[in-house]
Amino acid sequence: MSHDPYEILGVARDADTDTIKKAYRKLARQLHPDVNPDPATQERFKDVTRAYEILSDPEKRRRYDMGGDAFASGGFGAGAGAGFSFTDIMDAFFGGGAGASQGRGPRPRVRRGQDALIHLEVSLAEAAFGTTRELKVDTAVLCTTCHGEGTAPGTHPVTCETCQGRGETFHVQRSFLGEIRTMRPCAACRGFGQLIPEPCRECAGDGRVRSRRTLTVKIPAGVDDGTRVQLSEQGEVGPGGGPAGDLYVELHVADHEVFVRKGRDLLCTITLPMTAAALGTTVVLPTLESDLSEAAATEAGFVTPPPTEVSVDIAAGTQSGAELTLQGWGVPSLRGGSRGDLVVRVLVETPTRLDDRQQDLLRQLAALRGEEKPSGQVSTHHKGVFTRLRDAFGQR
Repeated sequence: MSHDPYEILGVARDADTDTIKKAYRKLARQLHPDVNPDPATQERFKDVTRAYEILSDPEKRRRYDMGGDAFASGGFGAGAGAGFSFTDIMDAFFGGGAGASQGRGPRPRVRRGQDALIHLEVSLAEAAFGTTRELKVDTAVLCTTCHGEGTAPGTHPVTCETCQGRGETFHVQRSFLGEIRTMRPCAACRGFGQLIPEPCRECAGDGRVRSRRTLTVKIPAGVDDGTRVQLSEQGEVGPGGGPAGDLYVELHVADHEVFVRKGRDLLCTITLPMTAAALGTTVVLPTLESDLSEAAATEAGFVTPPPTEVSVDIAAGTQSGAELTLQGWGVPSLRGGSRGDLVVRVLVETPTRLDDRQQDLLRQLAALRGEEKPSGQVSTHHKGVFTRLRDAFGQR
């Protein structure tokens, strides 16, 4: 086995650092004991590791090129892997870039805050026409005493003496490779590279405190249940006074006593006596606009007071289950444009209690119509269970 590190790695004597590193990573993938446990291969892996340690260190490489011993503690084959950084092996298998073995450096003390989510219930009218609401939220805000520095007035952070500001410390352990060095976050400064000798009493060094504040959220017209409104940079202020996250307001639309929303359409049901359905009539319904206050109607863009009622003409002979559509009385589109429709479903009520005179009158009507002994109409089309369910719920 040659003791020339250039021959072992298969690189020219004038190879640059990146070329040497690529050559080592390629060989390490092939020769690592976890991949190839053959004893001879393990010895070669040690030689490759030793060669890379020499050529990756400018001083050791210079001494070797001048004919000297790169390791004063012994020959080339002895103690292979001594002082070798474990992160170089990890780079070989996981593709770390050049300089990864130098560590990640100190953790930033100033970081972005977390996003926050709150729930808000609105009425169907507010969801349809839009509104403005004030919210009281409890979030982390910038500490006004230290302005995010985390230090007591007149003091400043100092460099950690344990890690010399690097935020990481070396830990050495023995293995079959020799001494393996790993880097861990400094326990003294928790990886920040700095210490706060006198923390701010208001925020205990965090740079932020919790506080209740009032926000104004504008809810656009046409929102639906589950819609989220984003308020940029209104969430939690980050550690060290970092930029705030976003606040999301998730809307929940309360049930309405008259209308049910389906997309942009409003659905409602009216019940009529059989005489009204047979003879025809006009029914007056409240509109969704009737739920708006004067201020809310102005905010929604109504120039004149909105109509509070709408008339529905029921034609003579209307059957139970019939649906009447009033165009333009539904919910506005979230992206603007025309409104949906108001769909009115008619249910005809059959009387269950009749006095003698009412029964006599109905018998006379039946006689006039030739319906004293109706046989009924039997459909020859058999409906499946899903068809019956669809008809029962009146799906369109």
